[in-house]
Amino acid sequence: MLYRGMDRAQLDAAYNNSAAVPERDAIVAGWAARSARVRRECAGHFDLAYGDTPRERLDLFLAADPKAPTLALLPLGINLAVIEYTLAPAARLDRIVAEVRRSVRWLAEHLGEHGADPNRLYVSGHSAGGHLTAMTMPLAEVCGGIAISGIYDLEPIRLNYLNEKLGLDAAEAERNSPVRDVPANAGELVVAYGTRELPELCRQSIEYAQAWTKRGLPGRLLPVDGADHFTILDALARPEGVLTQALLSMLGRHRRPGLT
Repeated sequence: MLYRGMDRAQLDAAYNNSAAVPERDAIVAGWAARSARVRRECAGHFDLAYGDTPRERLDLFLAADPKAPTLALLPLGINLAVIEYTLAPAARLDRIVAEVRRSVRWLAEHLGEHGADPNRLYVSGHSAGGHLTAMTMPLAEVCGGIAISGIYDLEPIRLNYLNEKLGLDAAEAERNSPVRDVPANAGELVVAYGTRELPELCRQSIEYAQAWTKRGLPGRLLPVDGADHFTILDALARPEGVLTQALLSMLGRHRRPGLT
């Protein structure tokens, strides 16, 4: 047995979200189409460089009132910054994490140039982005975050097919596993997962949320009823979605006097 009673074939299947959701390709194609439409229809600042390499770029879309918090959901009056970063195997995970952290710090330094409030910066990501969200939560610049369907212990990733691109060794997996290095201080974190996700994905989120709150940090676990690894994002795309509502509740708790 390789990990938690699983051999290699079972461990591969335990983390193969694409194989578990037959509609995956259609869902991802829909995301691409909707993203392209946003870029066409919404004014934004595109390809802002936060680093020196080609993929260290971000797009910034400002709400009607740019003093709003920065994360997502323009229709709800919240700024959106979309981060790009170097992908594996062109970059090891240490570098990927460093790039994403650099992007957050860049936003904190430069949002004011666009009329936005650098003190109202939140992070969120899905799947690999859920892991990267967790890795940015210790930054002082981050007020809070929503980690969606992430991986928080990379040891099973090191041992399964995903490592063919990541190339993790034991030490790199250890230092980039958020569950093994929960910060002493951080903003509020919502750890979300779909109840129809693969059992290992559910377990990872549950155990990370437990480690987070056990540390005394603000946050909670949020199971999204009936959602799989891909449909869970509908809960953030819809104004009435549970992830959207979780974000709005978080922003309301962190609102500063005089700001909406």
